[in-house]
Amino acid sequence: MYQNQLLKEIAMSENGNAASYFVDRHVRSASADKPAFIEATGSQRQLTYRALAADSGRMGALYEKHGITREDRAAILLLDCVEYPIIFWGSLKCGVIPVALNTLTTSDVYASILRDSRAKALFVSRELYPSVQPAIPKCPHLSAIFVVGAEINDYPEFNSEIMKCESQPTIEVVADESAFWLYSSGSTGQPKGVRHVHGNLKATADTYGAKVLGIKSTDVVYSAAKLFFAYGLGNAMTFPMSVGATSVLLSGRPTPYDVLNVLNEHNPTVFCGVPTLYAAMNAFVESGKGKLRADLRRCISAGEALPEDVGRNWQKISGCEILDGVGSTEMLHIFLSNRSGDVVYGTSGTAVPGYKIRLVDECDKEVGVGELGELLVNGDSAATDYWNQREKSRATFEGKWTRTGDKYECREDGRLVYCGRTDDMFKVSGIWVSPFEVEQCLTSHPSVLEAAVVPARDEENLEKPKAFVVLKDASESVGIDVVLKEHVKARIGLWKYPRWVEVVDDLPKTATGKIRRFKLRDQP
Repeated sequence: MYQNQLLKEIAMSENGNAASYFVDRHVRSASADKPAFIEATGSQRQLTYRALAADSGRMGALYEKHGITREDRAAILLLDCVEYPIIFWGSLKCGVIPVALNTLTTSDVYASILRDSRAKALFVSRELYPSVQPAIPKCPHLSAIFVVGAEINDYPEFNSEIMKCESQPTIEVVADESAFWLYSSGSTGQPKGVRHVHGNLKATADTYGAKVLGIKSTDVVYSAAKLFFAYGLGNAMTFPMSVGATSVLLSGRPTPYDVLNVLNEHNPTVFCGVPTLYAAMNAFVESGKGKLRADLRRCISAGEALPEDVGRNWQKISGCEILDGVGSTEMLHIFLSNRSGDVVYGTSGTAVPGYKIRLVDECDKEVGVGELGELLVNGDSAATDYWNQREKSRATFEGKWTRTGDKYECREDGRLVYCGRTDDMFKVSGIWVSPFEVEQCLTSHPSVLEAAVVPARDEENLEKPKAFVVLKDASESVGIDVVLKEHVKARIGLWKYPRWVEVVDDLPKTATGKIRRFKLRDQP
């Protein structure tokens, strides 16, 4: 009994501050003078682990100077650059809560989030300042604004300000203390503030990072998914920093051309993408516009289920299989995944070690093999709640279990097959239809780059599938609706075919690449 108490006291005496583990300990390791981050373009600035530890330590003094104290919120609206980890980890070091903002949204959404979070500080890239500027007068809690790359309207340039500050030691916290907020991607509506604690970061590194991704200190990681949302945060910061590896940052949009350049010029060993990007890169390479030369040892995908044909085509191009997985902002990263050497395209794999999953029906009873159920997950990386949204928090976080809102079917071999969001599923002739299944069938046609399927009502007011498709070659649009209808009928069933097929230039998506089907449902 005494020994157990002693072990508990030792554990409690250890600093639970995530920055202590991910940043400070590397100063005493072989990784100290190794680049933690490299910018892919421009002057290709580098930030070593030693410099990151010193510069992030200055954040406490910067905040003190501007009257921002522990548990105050600081919004980060930055392109992927070396200042991002300095501000993020520096905030954790002194107990200020960083709030990551989507760089692709509107001033109205920025105003809503800044007011909702009551952020007192804002760090913004000069390129993004025009997007947030109209929101600033609407946010009375903002007391300090720092611009990365320029001094604008008397708002100081961040680097100039922080270099005037002395580095301070990392404060001690318990692992359960609130650390940072992420706003959900809003695939079903307005984003919600998701609150995570310090211990959640290491929980994802110890599970997915170590046991599925197999991250190594010698790895160079490039994540096309940006730092401002959960998937990119884990890919580009948590996992490489857990072992002292290097991360490549691209500030611009991850177009197939630019992503291919990053892969070929920086030769990362780990590439983290999303299904829409993999599909676009397949088309880019197959059309002869570029060639992949990087020697990749691991490719992963999340954000939305990966169509089988997309995975197979990328593997032919790269020689590297894609580990398709499922994660969420609420769980911080991937908790269900395929494994290296054991990939079955068209499935989301099995539970990541350290997580438990359940599939339940509308009455919360577990469903059997071949039956449809909502996915629930249990793991140490779960968020605490949604900020100021009690009812939604209670509906999502049920004790140790978190409702994902995703519908899955379990196969005989234990692998899970994605069937769509709970609010995306609909019945045709009394039978459940998975939009994703129809979309995957449509994208298997050689003319189709992307597809989205939603319910629409026919002349008898009955729900039937309607498809929105993006073609690889717009000149093939004539008669494509008939061709695609017959393609679906032949592949997956007569009742599942789209009664209407509309060719569009692009599909509405979140920053993570998820299709915003509710936007399409609103169209006449």
